[in-house]
Amino acid sequence: MTGNTATAHAPAITRDSLMTLEAYARARNEFRARVMAHKQARKVALGDSITLIFEDELTLRYQIQEMLRVERIFEESGIQDELDAYNPLVPGGSNWKATMLIEYADPDERRRELAQLKGVEDRVWVRIAGHDRVFAIADEDIERENDVKTSSVHFLRFELTGAMKQALRDGATLGIGVDHAHVVVANDPIAADVRESLLGDLAF
Repeated sequence: MTGNTATAHAPAITRDSLMTLEAYARARNEFRARVMAHKQARKVALGDSITLIFEDELTLRYQIQEMLRVERIFEESGIQDELDAYNPLVPGGSNWKATMLIEYADPDERRRELAQLKGVEDRVWVRIAGHDRVFAIADEDIERENDVKTSSVHFLRFELTGAMKQALRDGATLGIGVDHAHVVVANDPIAADVRESLLGDLAF
């Protein structure tokens, strides 16, 4: 899993900041509970089937630690591979980065809907009150859509101007939605706790 960023910056998660497999085994339950609670203020539902989970240093640190645990990775090269994969998904101070999930319980419905939703990943937007919508830059690592359907998972980046960031800091509301031929939905404004969490991703 990778994602590019427009701004070069030092990696947010370093090798020295990770727990060893043994230390993580001891801390996992408490750490996982902390991350799950944190994620609740970083989820935005867009209708019944689309969810955005906005990533940050904590959510991605958890994913790295889980990957190291599941794969029993302890060699330096393997750890560095995980850092290289996940660090680009940490927001860079002028953007938000999100995992987009498209979920249908029924396999036939999922197949049918994913075919109808081709290109939806490019039609997800954020809007800070008083400014134009900003559409997602999707799947910078690999193409996840094919000729038949879109993928059920996408990685999105939303780049904000300085004026947009300042407006949000000054109290402007934040809306998030999808404007696609097959689905038009908006969560506008989003909940105050989500707005506050996303504000924390931005550098001023």
